[in-house]
Amino acid sequence: MCCWQVDGVLIDPGPESSVQTLLEALGDEPPEAILITHIHLDHAGATGSLVQRWPELPVYVHELGAPHLIDPEKLEKSAGRLWDDMEERWGHTQPVPEERITLVGDGDSVRGFEVAYTPGHASHHVSYFHAASGWAFVGDVGGVRIAEVGHTLMPTPPPDIDVEKWMQSLARVEGWGPKGIGVAHFGGHEDVSQVLADARAELEKWANAAREIGDESEFTEAFEADLAANVDDGAALASMRQASEPRLEYPGLERYWRKRDGG
Repeated sequence: MCCWQVDGVLIDPGPESSVQTLLEALGDEPPEAILITHIHLDHAGATGSLVQRWPELPVYVHELGAPHLIDPEKLEKSAGRLWDDMEERWGHTQPVPEERITLVGDGDSVRGFEVAYTPGHASHHVSYFHAASGWAFVGDVGGVRIAEVGHTLMPTPPPDIDVEKWMQSLARVEGWGPKGIGVAHFGGHEDVSQVLADARAELEKWANAAREIGDESEFTEAFEADLAANVDDGAALASMRQASEPRLEYPGLERYWRKRDGG
């Protein structure tokens, strides 16, 4: 997970389990604000703990995600159905006082960033464009990518996956014409066109595979084989698998097709 810091603003502080590492990196300097791309625990779980430490810290998030920052119980319960190591993996998410939250939506400008509504991975996902630097910070929209590896894994866990909206979100990011793209997993890339092209190709490939194969075990076997063939660095492979577990790829895509086809 990569927490970005730009002009004193944090973008996606990460899970609560890693908050101490983040605090050590920040030192005694409090951030000016937190921008949340989406409220999944690996991106936003540390937010409440940071606000507890700095009670005046403002937090910016889409309106559909805000309730889960204010009261994270439902979010943690939902995540608990996917992982049996919640405390070790994510820590315990602290609530964010409602008065610290500012809602953001498509076309807003906050703290030197332009906001775009970019659903597909999550219904409440937004991305941020920092005009001064020319960098776009896109959460999970650009997928999971390690620069040295050059392979993209598109995280498609249930329940919010929408392939069509995700493709539109990639186009929205591309429309900014960024000179760099910051993904949460793992780092920054200046080959923006390649990153976005690979994201589109991988999303389309595995969305179609989920529909054509129609069997979770067979899909997962094909997905694992493709991942192993494209990533021969063991440490990088482990990081990518941790960021987006292959076992969650099929359920999100299967749900998308079932909803889309009226099933």
